[in-house]
Amino acid sequence: MANGTADRQPARRPGGRNARVRTRILDATVELVARDGIAGFRYEEVAECAGVHKTSVYRNWPDREELVVEALLRYAEDLASIADTGDIHRDLVDFLLALAGGLETPFGQTLERALQPGRQSPTIQTLTRILDQRVAAMTRRVETAVERGELPPVDSGFLGEMISGPVHLIVNRGVRRFSREDAERVVGVVLAGIRATAPER
Repeated sequence: MANGTADRQPARRPGGRNARVRTRILDATVELVARDGIAGFRYEEVAECAGVHKTSVYRNWPDREELVVEALLRYAEDLASIADTGDIHRDLVDFLLALAGGLETPFGQTLERALQPGRQSPTIQTLTRILDQRVAAMTRRVETAVERGELPPVDSGFLGEMISGPVHLIVNRGVRRFSREDAERVVGVVLAGIRATAPER
């Protein structure tokens, strides 16, 4: 009976192994895109960098664009998350710190360069739609804050631009890191302005 139980275990391994292989391939893609940029990314180098056979790459991603987009999607999902602790100030501060942390990585810098105006490859067009998730997440959180009375009615897109603009400026200048103090000040000033200029109800 022990042998029968043991014999059944390996049947579940292929799925787990395939998931690990996919993760290694995606991680290698991120590393290569960060090093060479999207335009310089070479599909042929992925297998060597990931330590897997070339057929594993081609089988999972027959198309180069699909591989790059999925790797970028994993990165974008991290940037798109925003918590709901019930404290809009705290949530926006944490959001800005996470955004800055992502943009400060080599991959984040590559992403910023890739999204410059005028670059309209299929990968970039898809990535732009993916990054819209970040705007959607911000919109939902702001709308919830308005419903709870944490904020007066406000254009969530405008609020998002006002608080994220300084992050991109500081990170892209590269003179210093974006700190929690920066995030606290940016969110504090923007929310104070929104509350001060809200029409009386």
